[in-house]
Amino acid sequence: MVKWQGGRRGGVEDRRGMGAGTAIGGGGIGMVLIALVGYFVFGIDPQVLLSQTGGTQGEQQQVGVSNPDDEAAAFADVIHTSANDVWTGIIRGYRPSTLVLYTGGTQTACGSGQAAMGPFYCPADERVYLDLSFAHTLEQQLGAKGDFALAYVIGHEVGHHVQTLTGASAEVQKARQNSSERVANAMSVKLELQADCYAGIWARRSDAQMNWLEAGDLEEAIGAAEAVGDDTLQKRSSGQVVPDSFTHGTSAQRVHWFRQGYDSGDPNACDTFRS
Repeated sequence: MVKWQGGRRGGVEDRRGMGAGTAIGGGGIGMVLIALVGYFVFGIDPQVLLSQTGGTQGEQQQVGVSNPDDEAAAFADVIHTSANDVWTGIIRGYRPSTLVLYTGGTQTACGSGQAAMGPFYCPADERVYLDLSFAHTLEQQLGAKGDFALAYVIGHEVGHHVQTLTGASAEVQKARQNSSERVANAMSVKLELQADCYAGIWARRSDAQMNWLEAGDLEEAIGAAEAVGDDTLQKRSSGQVVPDSFTHGTSAQRVHWFRQGYDSGDPNACDTFRS
């Protein structure tokens, strides 16, 4: 178990208990399937979901205060803060992301966010959205056990924030608009694998700072990366694997790039677009 209790807490936007927000509307079972696919691969791009649901800009919401005795929220806060601290030391002028905790659903600048989407990052408001019930799903349904499995997820989402700041996300989004579905999916895979690599960088550098990883923690992150590979999820859901439909990468790819980031600790080793 990662020794997180001594970590710094930067604070969160706590929207838990404020209602489920706007439910995903339209699209029938097709939209439900889109949400579920996003759920099992750590969240689809919420801007894609917005374009298909007709969602609106998120409304300003009152910010609650996490109970200091709420261990799950404290853990997420410490991990998210650590990721921002690591990237502050890497990128000059780094602007930290904000962690939003919610229950069921919430409005975002990318449209209506739902727990069924899994943890996700919205580039329009630079926030990482997390329904803490995902920790249970991660362990019970995906078989990724241990607290560092969830830590990897948070590190991956902060990796998407880094991509927003570097311009990588915008470049991919622009390129996807003029590409076939197969090519667009391939570009999404490269973006997701880079976020995995960035999560590995955070794991290594945070441990160098905090000396907080214990035996088995790294394996928990690797287990989570392996559990959410497109091929593994497709085999589990339908028994068939369709490579052209991959959007996040195979289990082997996700593990490889997480390890690449962890072993190197160097963002220059995370150029998935040229590999």
